Amino acid sequence: MTIQSTAQEVPVLELDPFSDEFLNDPYEAHEQMREAGPVFWLERYQLYGVARHAEVSQVLADHETYVSSRGVGISDFAKEKPWRPPSLLLEADPPHHTKARHVVSHIMTPKVLRGLKEGFQERADELVARVAAGNGTVDGVADLAEAYPLEVFPDFIGLPKDGRENLLPYGSMVFNTFGPRNSHFERAMERGAKAQTWIMEQCQPGAPAPDGLGAKIHAAAADAGYNEEDQAKLLRSFLSAGVDTTVHGIGNALQCLAENPEQFGYLREEPSLARAAFEETVRYSSPVQTFFRTTNKDAELSGFRIPEGSKVLMFLAAANRDPRQWENPSSFDIRRKAAGHVGFGFGVHACLGQMLARLEGECFLAALARHVEKLEPAGEPVQQLNNTLRGLDSLPLRLTAA
Repeated sequence: MTIQSTAQEVPVLELDPFSDEFLNDPYEAHEQMREAGPVFWLERYQLYGVARHAEVSQVLADHETYVSSRGVGISDFAKEKPWRPPSLLLEADPPHHTKARHVVSHIMTPKVLRGLKEGFQERADELVARVAAGNGTVDGVADLAEAYPLEVFPDFIGLPKDGRENLLPYGSMVFNTFGPRNSHFERAMERGAKAQTWIMEQCQPGAPAPDGLGAKIHAAAADAGYNEEDQAKLLRSFLSAGVDTTVHGIGNALQCLAENPEQFGYLREEPSLARAAFEETVRYSSPVQTFFRTTNKDAELSGFRIPEGSKVLMFLAAANRDPRQWENPSSFDIRRKAAGHVGFGFGVHACLGQMLARLEGECFLAALARHVEKLEPAGEPVQQLNNTLRGLDSLPLRLTAA
């Protein structure tokens, strides 16, 4: 079936990318979307989709045509009121986005992150060595993938020890709300309601510890002319996406390495592959599966006309396994040069925290290589179903200490 476009006929797909079946195992559907054409129409939600690497990259790069200020979820902020005040980073366009991004990027520089590496590595080594010392079955999510980011990230921001567990349900809520109002959306809103109060309290000026990133963001934002409400919004944007994506990245890496022992063997032999292993995990399992843009004017993409005001759903995960871009894309290979994946976005809206996520992933996997001799599945993993993210609720693993 096709619908008539002013340029070409757009293939119509009946897929539901937010169904439990799709979220549990999206890969066959990803292939179907890639093969349908460079642009397709999702009939159920009345929106356009792109799943090939070239078109996803093009939409991400063209921020003037495909805007973020009308929402990076299914809701169009030009037609509907958002459930919370829009993010000054994620849901804004230049020049407003440029100003806000400048505030954070001039604090979180490569030099600052290099200064964090020794401390982050020490804490990764301590955690992995302690967990591995039991030489038994652990939950790779709760005991490792959640434990490490929930320790180092809040300390970096300057958050108190008590309450930081709220970061996970809050992040889950934010990412679920980018999808339709299905059961995942409603459940996440219910779970995240209490967490939201704690998050908002921590984002207020004076709440973060004076030596943390949060206080520095407030100071820099004040210098840039932002009032206290917008200072809090800037920090809130950072907290929204700073933990869940890294937790899922580390959890997915543990699953991939446990299920591909030869790849864990390469990492054990050469711990310097830790950064490449995390990068390949982001390409292969894509913790952030999808994002939306909205056309701010009539557009043409690969010969297809897309009218102004159209929602365009980018399947980042499908693009990251596009055989037009990658050789053997469905194979997990930590020796692959995974540069060019779109797992952290692309262009002016590329993930602002990606350097921090990469640092955490690298330190954790380097510690795993040093302190764990054998990493094996010890049961069936439980997939976490989220309208935007792909990760695990639990991952039974058997660890043998090195």
